Amino acid sequence: MTAENLVSPDHIRSLFAQAMSQMYRAEVPLYGDLVELVAAINARVLAQDPALAQSLARTDDLERIDLERHGAIRVGTPAELAMLRRVFAVMGMFPVGYYDLAVAGVPVHSTAFRPVDAAALSRNPFRVFCSLLRLELIEDAALREQAADILARRNIFTDAAVELVAKAEAQGGLDEADAQRFVAQALETFRWHSDATVSLATYQQLHDAHRLIADVVSFRGPHINHLTPRTLDIDAAQDGMIAAGIDAKAVIEGPPRRACPILLRQTSFKALNEPVRFAGDGGVGSHTARFGEIEQRGLALTPKGRALYDQALEQARAAEGSTGNDYYARLEAAFAGFPDDWDTLRREGLGYFRYQLTDAGRALPAAERALPAEVLIERGLASADPVIYEDFLPVSAAGIFQSNLGGTEQRAYAEQANQAAFEAALGASVGDAFALYAGIEQASLDALAA
Repeated sequence: MTAENLVSPDHIRSLFAQAMSQMYRAEVPLYGDLVELVAAINARVLAQDPALAQSLARTDDLERIDLERHGAIRVGTPAELAMLRRVFAVMGMFPVGYYDLAVAGVPVHSTAFRPVDAAALSRNPFRVFCSLLRLELIEDAALREQAADILARRNIFTDAAVELVAKAEAQGGLDEADAQRFVAQALETFRWHSDATVSLATYQQLHDAHRLIADVVSFRGPHINHLTPRTLDIDAAQDGMIAAGIDAKAVIEGPPRRACPILLRQTSFKALNEPVRFAGDGGVGSHTARFGEIEQRGLALTPKGRALYDQALEQARAAEGSTGNDYYARLEAAFAGFPDDWDTLRREGLGYFRYQLTDAGRALPAAERALPAEVLIERGLASADPVIYEDFLPVSAAGIFQSNLGGTEQRAYAEQANQAAFEAALGASVGDAFALYAGIEQASLDALAA
């Protein structure tokens, strides 16, 4: 096998994202309705906001809008997580960030597998939020041991998928034929199975400990539990779901509506109640796990900006309750002091931006444009466009999880962030998202200076 015959990881990721979307659309038809709703909203927003369309075009984000998806899965063991890391590496997706969701009542900690450089993100930004079950948070020791035994007996990867991962690692990639086979085999890990591997009684015990524990332990694999198209107006998407009779969650997670979107806003339709056949006694019941989500992505914030965001969010959530119109009002009040124009966000160092020369700037001799970036922007010789946030927010992720677990319970786990244990299970360190965004911004500044 020569290097010339190998296809790029970006190509394999695109194939996988497309296959995943087709599979999930067949399994959950309402997801297809979301994709169509979002496409119509995005077309309308771009037609009404030429400046936004131009900004997205300058940063290669326009073409990726319709491709953009993220998924989420939950695995049960360190071995499953470590193998997933190798699977995603074949697609050019690497772990970025550590998220402790236990503090919000969900017994998992997580990372996001995603492309990490600007070129790969422009090609296809598909990302998967992957959570590892924390068995140590199951209080019942006997049930904890039983769950571990159940998980130890399953194999969530096909033999062919494992062989193709090893082949990709040995030769530095896959050719087109192997890439197609790899995608087909890897997809099997994420497929829904309506047959549980446990009895109805065991499922109920796991369910009583936490609904998410039952979801992770009771099935042959970590079925994809949602896929998420990206919208340019999530408020319109929320209204569109309600108008279509789709059972949308009550609150959009994340920051309030703003003129200059920041970070990530998410909403979803509630999880489907699906029939399940249980093992052993042959019992029949139901399970809620899979749902459809919509997201709106905005400016990636710097550590300074993120600290201001966290402070405002904590202020909004401090009062009792985080649902309904009252929460929206408190959220908007808490964020009133957060700058909402691009120039202020940039000048105060609250977010990351990508710099490029304008046509006027490129027309000048190099000596005449050797000026600081802010001067070039003031003179119309350069543009500054927001670097899109590619990651997740733990409070928002937990809010989505809780609203789609089929119940209203709010477990209270003590804060037990353990990034070292997670990385040991993963077999690698997670990437620093701030460093990645800073690198994209600095590369654009370097290109401007050159």
